Amino acid sequence: MRLLDELRAEHVLIEAVAGSLLTFAARRARGEAVEADGSAFLRFFTGYSGGYHHAREEDSLFPALVESAELPPDRGPIGSFLSQHREMEGVLSETTPLLLAAGPLAPEAGARLGELAGRYVRELWQHIDAENSVLLPESEERLRRAGVVELPSRPPAAEEEAARAEGERLVAAYPPSNDPVAVRGEGCVVCPSYGTTCGGVEREWWNDYEWDEFSERLG
Repeated sequence: MRLLDELRAEHVLIEAVAGSLLTFAARRARGEAVEADGSAFLRFFTGYSGGYHHAREEDSLFPALVESAELPPDRGPIGSFLSQHREMEGVLSETTPLLLAAGPLAPEAGARLGELAGRYVRELWQHIDAENSVLLPESEERLRRAGVVELPSRPPAAEEEAARAEGERLVAAYPPSNDPVAVRGEGCVVCPSYGTTCGGVEREWWNDYEWDEFSERLG
């Protein structure tokens, strides 16, 4: 499906810009980053990642899963991914004053920027891993079974496209860093909601036929 392919491709850039944010935060704390780039990161994560990208998940993909695949909207994977969107917005909101701060950062402000950037990036990376390995492949299969072969999408608006271009520039200016604390991987177990607000795709989405088929394969 074209929309799902687009979302996967967008994850590549979003993941890279997240790594660049770690580099920027470390340099900004040392007084080595371009001050105005803080607002550029903010425009990317609000306008492109949290705006254009998340909007098409919430306005097109999730409603199709609810209406066509008859999946629950307020619990399981859909409810969890929506909650994660809001949680990441909250962390970014906390980070905003530091990204927009003028002049050199005091040591405690620099440390706080690094802490919040790390938290935001770790949550975002786990979110992307869970979407790539669980949400998108499961969605494609379940929508196909429901007779849905394409989903509505849209091109980015001018501001969203400008935010995407800024993201590419930021990746070049601040080579992405790794976070040694970040937990990466595949499957439900990597999702921060697993075991708390979501029991995993099998418990939340499987129907009786799928469980029977699974039992038959086990013998």
